[in-house]
Amino acid sequence: MQVKGQSSAAADRMDVNQAKQEHLLALKVMRLTKPTLFTNMPVTCEDRDLPGDLFIRLMKDDPSTVKGSETLILGEMLTLPQNFGNIFLGETFSSYISVHNDSSQVVKDILVKADLQTSSQRLNLSASNSAVSELKPESCIDDVIHHEVKEIGTHILVCAVSYTTQTGEKLYFRKFFKFQVLKPLDVKTKFYNAESDLSSVTDEVFLEAQIQNITTSPMFMEKVSLEPSMMYNVTELNAVSSADERESTFGKMSYLQPLDTRQYLYCLKPKPEFAEKAGVIKGVTVIGKLDIVWKTNLGERGRLQTSQLQRMAPGYGDVRLSLEFIPDTVNLEEPFDITCKITNCSERTMDLVLEMCNTRSVHWCGVSGRQLGKLSPSASLSIPLRLLSSVQGLQSISGLRLTDTFLKRTYEYDDIAQVCVVCPYTSPES
Repeated sequence: MQVKGQSSAAADRMDVNQAKQEHLLALKVMRLTKPTLFTNMPVTCEDRDLPGDLFIRLMKDDPSTVKGSETLILGEMLTLPQNFGNIFLGETFSSYISVHNDSSQVVKDILVKADLQTSSQRLNLSASNSAVSELKPESCIDDVIHHEVKEIGTHILVCAVSYTTQTGEKLYFRKFFKFQVLKPLDVKTKFYNAESDLSSVTDEVFLEAQIQNITTSPMFMEKVSLEPSMMYNVTELNAVSSADERESTFGKMSYLQPLDTRQYLYCLKPKPEFAEKAGVIKGVTVIGKLDIVWKTNLGERGRLQTSQLQRMAPGYGDVRLSLEFIPDTVNLEEPFDITCKITNCSERTMDLVLEMCNTRSVHWCGVSGRQLGKLSPSASLSIPLRLLSSVQGLQSISGLRLTDTFLKRTYEYDDIAQVCVVCPYTSPES
C-alpha cells in the first residue's frame, strides 16, 4: 500500500510539472472588426474672451480634426477597437489567430485547430486541418476564421495547438475564449384575413411585421423582404409610386435608430393552382419567412431569416359562401346583380337548397327555395342573384339560407357584404 501511495504521488508531481512547463509557441487571438471614426471634443470661445483664438489655433494644429471644419466632433482618423465589443445574431464573427515561435528551436509538425462551441453544436472553423512541417524561430503561422453567427447565447472559441520539439517530445495546449451573442432585432408578426367584399374570394392574407432595433447603435435597413411558401405570391406594400419610380414609405435614408420600431406590410395571394383549394384549407398553413439584411458601423453587414411563419386557416364550417362580384354603389329601388360562390368545405356530398329572406332594407328578386343540386367535397358553384334596396345609405346584404337536404341542416348567412345605396334623383348640391 505504501508503494502505491508513492507511485500516486509521483504521478501527481508529473502532472504538475507538465502544467508548469513553458511552451515554445505562443498563441494570440484577436477579433477582427471595423474601426470607428475618431471623435474630438471641440472647445471654443469668443474672440473677446481671455484665450482669444488660442483654442482655434490648437484645433487647427490637431491632425485628427477635419481641415476647415475643426469644430466637428467627428475627425478624419479611424480608431481601432479597444475591447472585444458586442456580437449580434446574424453578423459574421471574424478572428485572427497567430502562433509564434518564441524559442530558439525549430518546431515541427505544428497543427492549429479552431473550434466554436455553441449550446447545440461544435463547429470546426480552421481553414486547413493539415500540419505545418516546421516553424523556425521568430516565425509565425497566421490564420483568419469567419463564421456567420446563427445562435444566441454563450459561444466558446477553442484554439488548440500541438507540435513536436527537436527532442521528439509531443506537446499540446489550448486556450478558451468565451463571448455572448446578443439579439439585435425584436420581430413580431400579425396576420389579417381579408374577408370583405371581393377579397374574400381571393383568400388574401395580410402580414404585418414589426421590427425593433434593440441594439445601442443605429442600423441601415438594406432589405426586409418576405419569401413566400410555394402556395402564395407576395406583394410588398412598403412603397408608393411617384412619377416613374417607387419610393419607400420610410424615405430614402432607411435608418432605424436604437429602440425604434418599424412596421412592414405584405399581401399574400394563393397561386392559381391553389386558389380553388384555398377555401377548403384547414388547420395550420405555412406562409413563408422574413429575410432581413442590415448594415451597422462602417458597413458591417448582418442578416437574419425567421423560421417559417405559420397561421391558422380561418374556419368556414361545412359550407362557405363568398362573393365574386358586387357593385360598390347602386341606385335606390333599382335592381342590381351580384354573384355568389358556394364551396363545400366538408368531406361529404351535399344536396343544397337556396332560400332568400328579405330584410327591412334589402329585397331579393327571384324564386326562393331553388334546388342547387348535389355538390361534392371541395367543389364550388357560382350563382348569379338579383336584389334591390329600399333604403338609402350603406346597407348590409343579408338573408341567404342554404339547406342540406341530406342532413336537414340549414346554414344562415347574414352581413355578407355592404353596398352604398344612393338616390339618382338627388343633385349633388342638395
